This record gives sequence, C-alpha cells and structure tokens, in this order.
Amino acid sequence: MSSQTTLASLTNVSPPAKRKSTGGADGAKAKKPRTSKGKAAESHEFAKNVIQGILDNGSVDKVTVPEDDEDVREWLWRMAQYAHSLEQGAGIKPPKSPEDLAAAAERLTTTVRRGIEKQMSWKPSCKTGSAKFSYDGVCPDPYVFGAMLGLEEKPTWKAKKFEATEFSNLMGGIEASIRYGNLYITSKEVNAKWNPDTGEFKFSGSYGKRVY
Repeated sequence: MSSQTTLASLTNVSPPAKRKSTGGADGAKAKKPRTSKGKAAESHEFAKNVIQGILDNGSVDKVTVPEDDEDVREWLWRMAQYAHSLEQGAGIKPPKSPEDLAAAAERLTTTVRRGIEKQMSWKPSCKTGSAKFSYDGVCPDPYVFGAMLGLEEKPTWKAKKFEATEFSNLMGGIEASIRYGNLYITSKEVNAKWNPDTGEFKFSGSYGKRVY
C-alpha cells in the first residue's frame, strides 16, 4: 500500500455508495438528484471530514484521491453542495434602502447618546470639566455606523477625533441633568475608535460643568 494517505482514511468514513448510471445511449450523465435534509446533512458532514482530513496532513503531497472516477465526482459533488450551503447560510445581506439605513442609524444614535449620558453622573471632577466617559458599542453594519456619524459611506478610518460640539450635534445633543444644572461634554474633542472587522467601536472624552 502507498505511504500516501487517501481521503477515505483521512476522514474515517467510507466512500459514498456508487450510483448506477442513468445516462442515455450517448453516455451523457443525468443531473444529480436533490438530496433530502437528512441526506444533505450526511453529505455536509462527509465534506467537513474530508476538508479537515486534508488540512491535518499539512501538505498536498501527502494526499491522494480515489482511483475510481465516479468516486472522485461524488466527492466533488458533496464538496460543492457543502460550499453552496455555506454561501447561503452566511449570505451577504442586500444593502439597506436609504429609509432603512436612516432608521437604523437613528436607533444607534439614540442608543449611543443614552449610553454616554448614563455615564455622565456627578463627580467632584465635574467642577473642572475633567470627568471621563468611555462608551463601548458594537455595530455589525459599517454603513449604519457611518450614517450615524454623518458619512455617506462606511468609515475608512480606525481612529478619528471629532470636535466635541460636532459630535454632540451628531448624537442629537448630549447632556445630563443634575440637581443644580446640567453636565456636558467638555473636552475639545471626542476620540472615536472603530474596528471594521468586528464592528466594535468606542467613544471617549471628558465631561462636566461648562468652564468659561
């Protein structure tokens, strides 16, 4: 036996049962029938095992394919089915309409504004406008995050400084009511951080009573 490893031994599964030829006199093959959910799940599990087995070898030189052409076609068919199922399961959602985008951005804006204002509680450092806030959030849709910040596209930056008044206006006005007045963002700028891979973002700055 060859020292090379076959796909069957890699996956610890038997090759799929061969199907009888349904081709006509000209030898043309008929299309593969659709599988039921149970058969599809079995096919996907087989494909995952094949993939993992190949990766475990660490080198393409150590992998061989079945000698029987029909077995090869069967494996390719199952792999194609599995790849297609992944595409459908993680399918990219169509872009939001302008109305839906605006509505989503407004909801996110409200969430961020309330989150920051909730952090703006009274502290002695508020007297000098040096109390700190740091709001963390997640927005999976970069276009919604961009729309919240007045952008027409998704952000092209990972870190940015917003002028405090501009940021407050974008959020619909940020202020927290206290017993004898209100607290506002007092830093000249608000630091923004954005992770395009995870959708995580952070806004940080200073707040307190306005110091004139």
